[in-house]
Amino acid sequence: MTKLEELTALVVNELNDFKTGIEKLEKINRALIDTKIKMDLTEYKSMIETQQQEMTSHKEFMKSFENRFNNKTNQAKIYPTWAVVVFIVSLVFSFASLSYIILT
Repeated sequence: MTKLEELTALVVNELNDFKTGIEKLEKINRALIDTKIKMDLTEYKSMIETQQQEMTSHKEFMKSFENRFNNKTNQAKIYPTWAVVVFIVSLVFSFASLSYIILT
C-alpha cells in the first residue's frame, strides 16, 4: 500500500503543479489581452517628412522645366522666315514660267 500511496501523492503533486502552471498561463494570457502595443513612429515620420520635401523640390523643378520647355516651343519657329520667302518666290516663279511655257 505504501507504493500506492506514494504514486497517488506523486500524481496529486503533478496535478497541483499542472494546475498552478495553467493558472500562470491564464494570468499571462489576460495580461497579453490587456496589453496595448504602441509603435514608435518618430523615425519614420522624419523620413517621410524629408521624402516629402524632396518630392516638392523635384515637383517644383519639373514645373519650371515644363514652363521653360513650353516657352521654348512656343517661341520656336518651324521654318525660318527667309526660307518661307524663298519657297513662295520659287513657287510664283515656277507658276509664272509654266504659264509662260503653256501660253506660248
